[in-house]
Amino acid sequence: MNKGPKTAMHGRLNPTALRLMDACEHLMRDVGTIEELTARRIAVAAHATPSAISYHFGSQEELIVAVAERVYHRLNAERLTLLQNAIERRRPNPPDLEEVIAALVGPSIRWSLDPTSSYPVLSHFTSLAQRSGDPQHYRRIVENVEHHNAFIAPLKRIAPWLDDVDIGWRLNCALGIRSQVTRSRQRTAILTRHQIDLQDSEGVIARMVEVIAPMFRRHA
Repeated sequence: MNKGPKTAMHGRLNPTALRLMDACEHLMRDVGTIEELTARRIAVAAHATPSAISYHFGSQEELIVAVAERVYHRLNAERLTLLQNAIERRRPNPPDLEEVIAALVGPSIRWSLDPTSSYPVLSHFTSLAQRSGDPQHYRRIVENVEHHNAFIAPLKRIAPWLDDVDIGWRLNCALGIRSQVTRSRQRTAILTRHQIDLQDSEGVIARMVEVIAPMFRRHA
């Protein structure tokens, strides 16, 4: 099984591999469906040949996984920066609960509403992973929860009456709420009688935080 793009010395991507990734990411932001993304389109945009995709990545599918992994890393870096800011703002006291939750769900909401972001890459990746007969290609992203685990310790400081299992469960439920809103906007609009501006990222985040925060509060 291919383990990712071939790299040059010191772990740097080969220039051709990097151009292929950049071209693939750009095209994935623009195509309506993943079927529109062809090896030829990627190669032309990267000033390379279709065979270069196989040489550097093993297959077009592996190239897409590598691109999605890179985009996912950027999204998670933004999320962790917001979490660290929340921690530092209140140190040595526990961070603000609402700010921590906003760090968890906010980047995805903002990216999904920003037409210049690479959020479509992740949407196409999810679609491809769900249809694939070989889930091994996608596990290194789908099963990567390190960035989510980073939220457990701060949330335990905020809610010490919850153990790791309780917090992990609530985190997963919070992410489910986020995913439902980002992937099912039409349904959300119908259920809310079209009374919420779903294009207002900060308003959506605030409403989401309002719903999620009580899961981490002690109830009488």
